[in-house]
Amino acid sequence: MVSGTGLTHKNSALNRQAMHQAEEGKLTDSMQIYQWGVSLGHPDTGSIGVQPEWFYKGTGNILKGHGDYLEMPAYANDGGEEPEMTGIYVIDKSGHPRRIGFTPGNEFSDHVMEKKNYLYLAPSKLRNCSIGPEISINADFDDIHGEVSIERNQAIIWRAAINTGETNMSHSLQNLEHHHFKYASHRVPYQAHVHFFGADAFSFGNQVNLMEEDIMTVSWQGFGRPLRNKLTINRGEELLIKVGSI
Repeated sequence: MVSGTGLTHKNSALNRQAMHQAEEGKLTDSMQIYQWGVSLGHPDTGSIGVQPEWFYKGTGNILKGHGDYLEMPAYANDGGEEPEMTGIYVIDKSGHPRRIGFTPGNEFSDHVMEKKNYLYLAPSKLRNCSIGPEISINADFDDIHGEVSIERNQAIIWRAAINTGETNMSHSLQNLEHHHFKYASHRVPYQAHVHFFGADAFSFGNQVNLMEEDIMTVSWQGFGRPLRNKLTINRGEELLIKVGSI
């Protein structure tokens, strides 16, 4: 299962707020969820905090690796990077979640679709995405820094510092993991889980439109080599999927 948690970083909430402006003086639903996390997302050890936004991305066949292309499908409005840290988990034979470690990830979403209406968040996430190239075992998840960049024709056209880890997030790791694995269907023995923990910068927020063959690079200090992927665009027409009877 590939899934993720949104609105865990302030800049993510601000970008969502800008996409879906509320009436003057009022917060959007997205900013409210972020603020709930700030207030109640770091519970005492052994306690349960407020639940975060959660989304489903797909099964393992959507995962790409370092150096692979990420495809903007024919039905998409856009394709853009989301530099994140991901947790890699397996469920043991007794149904207990076990964290293997953390690895860089590019959650790769359709921000144009999401901007049309926040209820389009779910379909905007059903895209291929990438992780790797290395898993860090028992790495510290407190205060993590890195950089994301977009390269076009051998020149960097955009870059930004990125930050994650509990110090920079509205939820603790314990709280995020609880609210993912509290569902019995997420604790089936021998399941594998890849969970994205959210981003605090992406190029769409700076009005950068990615083009075919652009290279997206996500680099986290202390977490191995950078994750690099090129963008490819399916320029065919969206085809009607017809369902037949058995």
